[in-house]
Amino acid sequence: MIVLAGEDQNDCEILAALIRAHRPDLTDAAKLVRINDPVRLRKKSGADLSAAVKVLVGKARAKALQQRTTLHGIVVHEDLDGFTNNRYDAVRKTVAAELARQSGSFESVFALAAWESEAWLLLFPEAFALVRPRWEVPTTLRGRDTGRIEKPKDKLKHGLGTPAFRESDGPLIARAALDHGLLTAPKGSNRSYDHFLEDLSEWV
Repeated sequence: MIVLAGEDQNDCEILAALIRAHRPDLTDAAKLVRINDPVRLRKKSGADLSAAVKVLVGKARAKALQQRTTLHGIVVHEDLDGFTNNRYDAVRKTVAAELARQSGSFESVFALAAWESEAWLLLFPEAFALVRPRWEVPTTLRGRDTGRIEKPKDKLKHGLGTPAFRESDGPLIARAALDHGLLTAPKGSNRSYDHFLEDLSEWV
């Protein structure tokens, strides 16, 4: 079993699509299960961070016990609400290290999205029209370092067309990208997305 934890269900469903695209060997053998508690780790440090991670890891272990299965790993997602700069590096390193320390016998990844999950979705602009045929990602948001686009969610809400983009559209876009083989061929870049895939690739 692989446990997904994020700020909300939308983020976890996006993570699930990405994991299925990039590690089908894992998802063929391991069920993806979500922890309902919203993640709030990026602003914590020291004892506060340790306590928050302990709760997450404990709930992941409890899920495995509840379903009488082996816990293979935990993927924790959080939006940075900032660029991929030195702050991003520091937060990712600190939280990932604590998560790995407490995970012990199973794998872990801290997926810190810069700016937001929507910045990762922008790497797959063709997927938007697969969900809403009238949508078109503006050229100003295509082929860019999406980790350097400020508040991409707001830009999508105002720039895609009608109907207006909602956060709940994110999983639909991710699944459409998965179904059409787009998730392995991003258009543009995002260092936080690359780090997530690098960490996930090291799972055994």
